[in-house]
Amino acid sequence: MTTDIATRDESTAVAQQQQTPQQITTKSALVQWAEEARVVANIAVSIAKTPFAGQLRGKPEEVTAVILAGNEMGLKPMAALKAFDIIQGTPALRAHAMRGLVQSKGHRIQLVESDDKHCVMRGRRSDDEDWQEVTWTIPRAALMGLVNKNEWKKQPQTMLVARATGEICRLIASDVLHAVPYTSEELRDADHTTYEVRPAAAPLSVAALTAAPAAAESTPEPDPAPQASADDSTDAAGDGRWDEDAASSSTDWPAVAQPGGAA
Repeated sequence: MTTDIATRDESTAVAQQQQTPQQITTKSALVQWAEEARVVANIAVSIAKTPFAGQLRGKPEEVTAVILAGNEMGLKPMAALKAFDIIQGTPALRAHAMRGLVQSKGHRIQLVESDDKHCVMRGRRSDDEDWQEVTWTIPRAALMGLVNKNEWKKQPQTMLVARATGEICRLIASDVLHAVPYTSEELRDADHTTYEVRPAAAPLSVAALTAAPAAAESTPEPDPAPQASADDSTDAAGDGRWDEDAASSSTDWPAVAQPGGAA
């Protein structure tokens, strides 16, 4: 038994020696992340009971996910709760939070012009000298069917700035945004088509697939009027002659209708 244990220990030691430092570091990072996630989950239970959770109040699992996502993007827990919105089940950053996050990484964003009709915004990466510029106008928003939405009617300038923010941030710093590339304002503007819900059809059986098609129903035609046949005027023998013996022996004839009697 002692030999078996020693052999297993040696095999484990050899396997660990064969691992690269990168593999060991990766595993350690994943284990550390899992431990941090468990700690965050415990804290999220308490936070989810407070108004600070916002729309996630009473949802500790979602609070945990938002805090973890924000942490990976450089946001502190309470800041992450105010930076994220859940739109139609999809996490999104608010426009001002996205702009602040990109700027915190050293990239530059400038609002060049802005009014109720148009917005011009430009941005530049920290390691680049060239500026990128985007323009959002009411006619452009109209082409996308946005101007008839309530928020666009109430505050067109704010919505134009939000659209320009999302576009310039993706253009110059997509690596900062990771898996959250759209602003809350953009997702709210998205059309969510409602499809007709139809009951599921019953599954077809093999018999139903191989059965012959049913004959088409037709209205039955009335039977034609009975016509006298030539056989009706003949006797059983079929020679058309009067059977005198059969007539004489019959007792069913009335007196006035005896053969040869008076009618």
